[in-house]
Amino acid sequence: MSEPLWQPTAEQVRQSNMARFMADVAERWGARVPDTDALHRFSINEREKFWQSVRDFAGIKAESWGERVLVDADKMPGAQWFPDARLNYAENMLGRLDDSDAMVFWGEDKARRRLSFQEVYDQVSVLAQGLRDLGIEPGDRVAGYLPNMPETIVAMLAASSIGAVWSSCSPDFGVTGVLDRFGQIEPKILFATDGYRYNGKRHGMLEKIAGIAQALPSLEKTVIIPYGDEAVEPPDGIPGGIPGGIPGAVLLDDFTDGFEATDIGFAQLPFGHPLFILFTSGTTGKPKCIVHSQGGALLKHASEQLLHCDIRDNDRVFFFTTCGWMMWNWLASVMGWGATLLLYDGSPFYPGLDVLFDFADAERMTLFGTSAKFIDAISKAEMAPAKTHDLKTLKMICSTGSPLAPEGFDYVYEKIKKDIHLVSFSGGTDIIGCFCGGDPTKPVWPGEIQAPMLGVALDVFSPDGKPIRGEKGELVCTKAFPSMPIGFWDDDDGSRYRAAYFEVFDGVWTHGDYIEQTHHGGYVIYGRSDATLNPGGVRIGTAEIYRQVEKLPEVMESIVIGQDWENDIRVVLFVVLKEKLELDDRLVQMIKDQVRANCTPRHVPAVVLQVGDIPRTKSGKITELAVRDIVHGRNVKNMEALANPDALALYKDLAALQT
Repeated sequence: MSEPLWQPTAEQVRQSNMARFMADVAERWGARVPDTDALHRFSINEREKFWQSVRDFAGIKAESWGERVLVDADKMPGAQWFPDARLNYAENMLGRLDDSDAMVFWGEDKARRRLSFQEVYDQVSVLAQGLRDLGIEPGDRVAGYLPNMPETIVAMLAASSIGAVWSSCSPDFGVTGVLDRFGQIEPKILFATDGYRYNGKRHGMLEKIAGIAQALPSLEKTVIIPYGDEAVEPPDGIPGGIPGGIPGAVLLDDFTDGFEATDIGFAQLPFGHPLFILFTSGTTGKPKCIVHSQGGALLKHASEQLLHCDIRDNDRVFFFTTCGWMMWNWLASVMGWGATLLLYDGSPFYPGLDVLFDFADAERMTLFGTSAKFIDAISKAEMAPAKTHDLKTLKMICSTGSPLAPEGFDYVYEKIKKDIHLVSFSGGTDIIGCFCGGDPTKPVWPGEIQAPMLGVALDVFSPDGKPIRGEKGELVCTKAFPSMPIGFWDDDDGSRYRAAYFEVFDGVWTHGDYIEQTHHGGYVIYGRSDATLNPGGVRIGTAEIYRQVEKLPEVMESIVIGQDWENDIRVVLFVVLKEKLELDDRLVQMIKDQVRANCTPRHVPAVVLQVGDIPRTKSGKITELAVRDIVHGRNVKNMEALANPDALALYKDLAALQT
């Protein structure tokens, strides 16, 4: 199309954080950065100057920074950022002390709470004293088995203030899934909730907590946090009479009893000190434990949130996430810039399809973060929030988790809000941030991610390791940046870390996404590289097929795999249809015609089958690899990684796939 969907006004560009930052860079370093393309080149060619500018623009506090900015700059992995610095992540999150909202929490239609910045500081102070009293020290692991509620943020900040390492799982994980994660990192203390709500129902947690606590010999204490205003059962009163109950269990109020809020003595730690341990989805085996540094997370989130998302003091920022997805860690950091966290826990469609837009209006939301699947779902439901909600304060909508199709872009501008900056971004747990995302100074084109993230040497490589333009290839990063992982937990020689990212192209980060750079300078992602289809040796991104199939009103969702067939690969498509619809020859032909007309004959599925559900990870991503394994008669190594493992049975031993 010849016209963008949205373009910032000259005044919007002038008032953006990005414009102020460019002016700072130009004045400080004498650099010519008239636009963000020039700024990106500066951020790659002058990495030390760029990240110092981010640090100072964000006002990141440190006891000391030291003289050195980057050591072993050409090593990847191995580069060290600010090796002489001493700072604390939590201190940077708790710099604002007043009575305005720091957090607002909705737990579906049952729980409502808000905390001021001063109240958050005081609660962190008290909880940190409890942790210190227990003997928690820098480097100790503190785990959370919790919903996305204020106490989770408080517990994370209390652990961080001491220098302990935080790791979390959402409460919908089963016992085995939690142990696959926490069992590797051996936490000393576990914060857990007695229950949570989803889709209008309360789910008790104490029995699962007992099973987890009994299987973690490293645990010294399990702190039970009541969910909402509902009464918590006594920790030892476990339904079913599980022997021993929960070892070392104590209610949160009892754990902090006797401590009073006082000034927090923030431990001053190296830039590279571990802050978070995040986990991969674990669909191909035990989850990898990715260790991120406090300084790396601070700098990366500062650049993304302040510059790319234009977040400012007093903004009110929401992202629909659980504590098992890196977007929770990302969201937590907006407090550092004086913004309010809007936390929602539960189903995004309960008590009604429009509950998140109710939240947006009621709490004057400025940034609405969600997934491409959510946008597709409300589009299929024919919702039109622009007609039912005010959304006056909303400046930005962010989408991630999977590629947002051009039709999703159109829907946002037609049915949600015309004057809105829509940002599709992509990154991952691996870097606790993004490779490419939004740019408040540039237009929005349908189906495109606007720009590479500043400080990230993003490129697209052909199979022989050469940069390519206008073609699909591997998403790579050719230079080190601060939020690359410290490494993997219990990987002393770094062999698993190197194998995960650096074996395809030596000394180059290969992320595993199939991507193309557009003539606008943006990007389109076509799915995961390991899920690409190869009929006749031609690589096809799964997102190319999803985009066409899910345009059809009859199709609610789909998943596609490549099946080994007669010494080649054939494309097999599974579809979830609208309620009461049955797949017949007419609809199969419609699907094939839609794909053929808008892609190529190679994209056309050889087989189309109807299923009732699609397996997905706990963070909502569909799992082509798990379906592919089941279809080929292989075992899925870690069923606990799936939110709905029973769905895999729908794909097993299908007669239609044998002929």
